[in-house]
Amino acid sequence: MIGRFLWRAGPPGDPVFGNGEIMINTLYLPELRELLDEDNDAELAEFCTALHPARTADFMEGLTTDERWSVLQHADIESRVGIFSYFDRECQVDAVGSQDRREVAEVIAAMPPDDRVDLLNDVESQVVSELLPLLPAVERRDILRLRAYPEESAGALMTTEFAELSENLSVKEAIDEIGRQARELETISYLYIVDDDQSDQLRGVISARQLISAVARPEITLGQLMERDLVTVNVLDDQEEIANKVAHFDLLAIPVIDDDRRMLGIITHDDIIDVFREEATEDAHRIAGVDPLEQSYLETGIFTLTWKRGVWLIVLFVGALLTAFALTYYDENHLQWWSWLVVFIPLVISSGGNSGNQSATLIITAMVTGDVTLRNWYQVIRRELFVGLMLGGGLGTIGFVAALAMNYSLLQSAVLPITLLLVVVSGTLLGASLPLIFKRLGLDPALMSNPFVAGIIDILGIVIYMSVAACLLSR
Repeated sequence: MIGRFLWRAGPPGDPVFGNGEIMINTLYLPELRELLDEDNDAELAEFCTALHPARTADFMEGLTTDERWSVLQHADIESRVGIFSYFDRECQVDAVGSQDRREVAEVIAAMPPDDRVDLLNDVESQVVSELLPLLPAVERRDILRLRAYPEESAGALMTTEFAELSENLSVKEAIDEIGRQARELETISYLYIVDDDQSDQLRGVISARQLISAVARPEITLGQLMERDLVTVNVLDDQEEIANKVAHFDLLAIPVIDDDRRMLGIITHDDIIDVFREEATEDAHRIAGVDPLEQSYLETGIFTLTWKRGVWLIVLFVGALLTAFALTYYDENHLQWWSWLVVFIPLVISSGGNSGNQSATLIITAMVTGDVTLRNWYQVIRRELFVGLMLGGGLGTIGFVAALAMNYSLLQSAVLPITLLLVVVSGTLLGASLPLIFKRLGLDPALMSNPFVAGIIDILGIVIYMSVAACLLSR
């Protein structure tokens, strides 16, 4: 079966491998179930090691949680953990809660520290309480310590498995020591140098490349080789700040220290990628006017999804009502004489809302990437003022020509370009300033979402439009 399986999967880029994954899973699910029924240990063990763990997990997607767990029991612990890590989170949580506690504890103990803590945070507290006593004391203490840190902090993200060496070791001794540690470490891209008095204070860092390059000088100490100008994060730093720092300095990992500069762990680049994805998803949800989902879209319940979307829709609906009230006021006082103004209301509102959305999106994105900070507020406002004047002037010119082409008088046509200029400038300034104000108040700038900005501009646009018409046409 495995020989046919490997032939069928083919190399990356093969038409079947690249485009027929669902078909492959469907073809081999009966054979996998047949091997499970026969308890064919040899072929199931080969199945678990023949391909990359991610590919093996893909081939098991059609199996139930119980069947997947049964397949894993035929693999060594390293393969078992590797494949399990590529199961979707729902399946992982289900397996932890439903399978034999001792078997689950064995897998949990062998997982990277940060990954197992993330998983256990999604598991029911009763299940966690039953699992903890079954774990080795060292892993149990590590889990309890990491779970004590605030969510989305450096402490919650870090792994406690890292290469830690004394500054007095020679290059030769360091290579021997890394050879002993490597099997238990998540990464050895950087070797962290600590002092010798058992306080674990971080002194410096050496890259693996630097260490290998120094092989020709085996007696030189790490203290002489290490870089002392370190980029670090505090254990309580927010994950978004950490991600920006790692991206700015182009690091593969970053050390986590406490207030006494003691080395506590590292945050690796794969965790940083997850942070960027999580933050980008949250910002995208907020920009669209949706309260961020805690689970994936398909895993979120209908009532929860309705609530998270409904809260913002109610806020925006109230904003639209205010626009309607504004129109009612002007309807009673002016529109009975200037009914032609209604024709251009959608144009005015959309121009202001769209320009505000553009500014808000640009500023929120720039703040997330670190290109714009609160100190740049004057530059931002000045730039958006000039951009608003140019955009408003351009749109106003087009609107003026269009109004004349529709046989409106020169005075009537003049209402539109003046309004568009004022509305677009207001939109760009509000769209740029509101995220900065939210940041200054300690809130997420993405809360100032595009629909929210558009709602404010809608009301302001009506007021400006009718006020300009009143000034020009009441004479």
